[in-house]
Amino acid sequence: MNSISVFFPCYNEQDNINRTVEGALGVLEELGADFEIIIVDDGSSDATGQIADEIAGRDSRVKVVHHPTNLGYGGALQSGFKAATKQLVFYTDGDGQFDIDEMPPLLPLMSQYDIVTCYRLNRQDSLVRKINAWCWTKLVCLLFSMKIRDIDCAFKLYKREIFDNIKMSSSGALIDAEILARAVRRGYCLTQKGVHHYPRVAGKQSGASPWVVLRAFKELFRLYGQIRREGTTRNKGRACA
Repeated sequence: MNSISVFFPCYNEQDNINRTVEGALGVLEELGADFEIIIVDDGSSDATGQIADEIAGRDSRVKVVHHPTNLGYGGALQSGFKAATKQLVFYTDGDGQFDIDEMPPLLPLMSQYDIVTCYRLNRQDSLVRKINAWCWTKLVCLLFSMKIRDIDCAFKLYKREIFDNIKMSSSGALIDAEILARAVRRGYCLTQKGVHHYPRVAGKQSGASPWVVLRAFKELFRLYGQIRREGTTRNKGRACA
């Protein structure tokens, strides 16, 4: 199989990160993959950074990227993609709400596609959060002419070369939408697959604050203007299946 970078954006996940990384190590070892694991500590105020360094100190296949201050979800993802060195790059959040065992079935799809963007089955969030997410996804898809079921699902697999050919500017919650919109404009092929979503067992969600939501909408319309001005630039790769 291709080599793979797996990374976890983390903000105040001291009670989750050990379990999450250990699970990933087990899955990747079983695959016999050429892999690396990257922990992106996005300026955590708890012991996340220290624990991440301890994990990396025990295993050379794990490395840590530290942000001195919190840069936001988009900043954390940008750092993860930039740090990735393998042919494929997969990320999921460090909160443990997804099962890394569901990543290996995505790998065979990469012989036909450039991106696997997943959607949450039985999403474990409040009704209000689900409604907000549905409306956000519909708006993003309308603006960028995409058909994505769950824009912000944090369980995605990419060919790393994509990030040599697109630029990322979002430092907030828009980052997933930006990457997909720019990749589609470049002609990269994507498919979708359902994955299970589990309740958070420790820590707190930070993505639903009014400031985060307002910032995402501001960035969304700025991105829409940018992409309209840039037009459609197709790459020279194979046609989508």
